[in-house]
Amino acid sequence: MTRDLRTARTGAVLTFVLAGLLCGSMTVRIPALSDKLGLSEASIGMTLLVWGLGALVTMQSMRGVMSRFGSRSILRVGAPLCAATLALLAVAPTFPLLLVAAAFFGMAFGAVDVAMNAQGSTVERAYGRPLMNGMHAGWCVGAISAGLVGTAAISAGLSVTTHLTAVALAALPLLVFISRTYLPDPVVTRDAAAASRRRMPPVVYLLGVIAFCAFMVEGTVADWNGLYLRDALGAPEAVAALGYPIFEAGMLFGRLTGDRVRARFGARGMIVTAGLSTAATFAVVLTAPTALIAVLAMLFVGVAVATVSPMAMSLAGGAVENPGPAIAQTGAMGYAGLLLGPVIIGFLSDATTLRTALGIAVALGVLITLFARFLPRPGRVEAPEETPERELSMAA
Repeated sequence: MTRDLRTARTGAVLTFVLAGLLCGSMTVRIPALSDKLGLSEASIGMTLLVWGLGALVTMQSMRGVMSRFGSRSILRVGAPLCAATLALLAVAPTFPLLLVAAAFFGMAFGAVDVAMNAQGSTVERAYGRPLMNGMHAGWCVGAISAGLVGTAAISAGLSVTTHLTAVALAALPLLVFISRTYLPDPVVTRDAAAASRRRMPPVVYLLGVIAFCAFMVEGTVADWNGLYLRDALGAPEAVAALGYPIFEAGMLFGRLTGDRVRARFGARGMIVTAGLSTAATFAVVLTAPTALIAVLAMLFVGVAVATVSPMAMSLAGGAVENPGPAIAQTGAMGYAGLLLGPVIIGFLSDATTLRTALGIAVALGVLITLFARFLPRPGRVEAPEETPERELSMAA
C-alpha cells in the first residue's frame, strides 16, 4: 500500500469529518436560529426546504459535471465554498436573508456531498475492499464534534452568529490544505462517459429510493430532534442539543463496524435488517415518557440506520464504470428525502403535533426493508469489468 494511497484515504475521511462538522453545527443551533429571528416551526421547515432545494439543484446537475471535471476538481472549489456559505448563514439578520444564505449553503454542500462520495468510491476501488462505511464514519465524527462544540457554545452563552462564524473560519483553511490529497477519478472511455450522462442501470434508481428513505430518517433526526426533545419532552436546550450527537455516536459505531459486517453478510441482508431496526428503535423514541429515555434511544436509531446510505452510495458507484454520475444520481434521489422531510414534518406538526409528524420515520424504516428485498442477490449484479475491487464492492 503506497503512502499516496494512505494519504488519499485520510484526506477523504477528513473531508467527511469537516462536512459533518459544518452541517452539524447548523443543525444543533436550529433552536437558537429560531429564537434569534422569531421563526415558527413552519418557517424553520421552509428554511430547511430552501437548503435542501439548493443541495438538490446542484446534485441534479452533477452527473454531467462529474463526468467532465471529476471529484477532485469539484472538491477543491466546493469544499471551501461550503465553509464560506455557513458564515453567510450565521450573520443573516432577517428571515429572507436567512433563506438566501441557506440556499447558497445547500448548493455548496450538494456539490461537496456528491464529490466526496465519488472520491470515497475512487479510494475504495484503489484499495480493493469496502471502505465507504468507514468514510461515512468520518461524517459522524464531525457531526458529534458539532454537537459537543454546540453544547459548549450554548453553555458558554455564545450567540449562534459567533459560534457558526468561528466554525466556518476554522474549517476553511483545513479544507484548502486537504485538497492536495485527493486522487483523480478512474479513467473511462468517451463512450462510457457519454452513456453515464444519458442513462443508468435500474439498480441505481432502486438504490436511490433506498437512500431517499434513509436520508429522510437522518434528516428527521438532525432537523427536528432538538425541538422534539425541548418542546415535547421539556428538555433544556443544552440537553436537547445532545440528542443529535448521541444519534451520531450510534451512527459512528455502526459505520466503523459496517464494512466488516458487510464483508461477512452482504449489503442486501444488512439493509433489510437496518430498515426493521430503524422502525423499531424510532418507535421507542416516540413513546418514551422522558427526555432521558428518548436521548438514549437515539443511540440505537443511529446504529440501525447508519449503514444504509453508505452502502447505497457504494453499490451505486460499483454498478457502472464511472462512479461519479451514478453516485450523483443516487445522491440526488437520496437528498430529495432531506428536501421533503423537513417541510412535511413542519407542516404536519403545525396541523397535529410534532410527535405525530415524527412517526413518518417509523414508516420509512419499514419501506427501506421492503425496497431492499428487490436488490439483486449475491452474484447477480453485473459489472463492466470483473476486477477484484469491483467484485468486493458489489458483494451483496
